[in-house]
Amino acid sequence: MASIHISGVGLAGKSCLPCFDGLRFSRPAFGASSSSLGASGAILDRRCFRGLVVKAATVVAPKYTSIKPLGERVLVKIKTLEEKTTGGIFLPTSSQSKPQGGEVVAVGEGRTIGKSKVDISVKPGAQIVYSKYAGTELEFSGANHIILKEDDIVGILQTDDVKDLQPLNDRVLIKVVPAEEKTAGGLLLTEAAKEKPSIGTVIAVGPGPLDEEGNRKPLTISPGSTVLYSKYAGNEFKGAEGSDYIALRASDVMAILS
Repeated sequence: MASIHISGVGLAGKSCLPCFDGLRFSRPAFGASSSSLGASGAILDRRCFRGLVVKAATVVAPKYTSIKPLGERVLVKIKTLEEKTTGGIFLPTSSQSKPQGGEVVAVGEGRTIGKSKVDISVKPGAQIVYSKYAGTELEFSGANHIILKEDDIVGILQTDDVKDLQPLNDRVLIKVVPAEEKTAGGLLLTEAAKEKPSIGTVIAVGPGPLDEEGNRKPLTISPGSTVLYSKYAGNEFKGAEGSDYIALRASDVMAILS
């Protein structure tokens, strides 16, 4: 992802406007030796916003009309950010969750493992979910896209509800057990005091990873199993019915409970 480095200026003056020196909050001193803005009386303080970095997608010039991913890479048109809550309230940018899904636009030719040629398992037009921090974002034909490896795709969405996600490769979809509402002594817990659960029921599993010869190795975890998984692994989602789901790699499942 490209970075735009801003070494701009801040404002200082009678209003004593705050500025950011790096990431530290500071107030500029009066009488700074900088350039004046004239009638406004404001003074430019070049120390403000020093070191601030803004992330931006790579912009593909309009003269390029197509993008062909190479190897095991996939080009995805990112789903638009949700700008409203389900109740119709507009969300500020800081509250909008980063999208983790989109539509496959183009795919690479696949890869060779051992003596086997392995094609990309997703096809153009498929609605997919991908790992949160994967890939390289770019702006192309007026829309946001991302190029990522096939292994960064968590699964294919059969419907608009995450409970119908079909995991890929070694991924597992789990419905999370709700957090305890009370302590052992019967006291009600606040939202902040509820411990994040790491137990759930397996809803669906992927076909398994590829071995050194390019053959699939089926997972030993099956749908319906109650499992214990690593607390900070995977991608978390909210289902249409309000339940919490998580998609993670089979290696992040630590035990089967019975």
